[in-house]
Amino acid sequence: MEPEIEVSYSKIVTISTDDQLRCYEWRGALGAHWPFLSDTERIIQKDLDIQEYTDPFHDPMQPHTFMLEPGLVIHSIYNGYWYWGRPTPEEIRQDFRAITKKIRPDWDLAAAGLRDQWDAGERDAFWPYGQEMFSSE
Repeated sequence: MEPEIEVSYSKIVTISTDDQLRCYEWRGALGAHWPFLSDTERIIQKDLDIQEYTDPFHDPMQPHTFMLEPGLVIHSIYNGYWYWGRPTPEEIRQDFRAITKKIRPDWDLAAAGLRDQWDAGERDAFWPYGQEMFSSE
């Protein structure tokens, strides 16, 4: 889904308790292009209380997927300790749809008043939000 997520002006990041080298190797093995961050001090694990206590030897984090809105507001959380707890591509797509619908005033161009705003030259509700989209030259 990485290409779809990139096209939608969204971002992915992976955070692991592994060291930087292992994160780099993992990223390469997956062919991923998004950032992999190393949290060997387990700051996030402690702050979010997501230690996988069933593996005290490696002390990993329980795998989680957080779907965030702008401002790092949590929209939804998936606990991936078991495979079936991980989000499917369709669940991720639906979350992104709900988030985008919430934050984009021009989500539905048929919404009441939007056409009138456009015709009046009021562009703040339209992507790229207040910027001049087309040159008159």
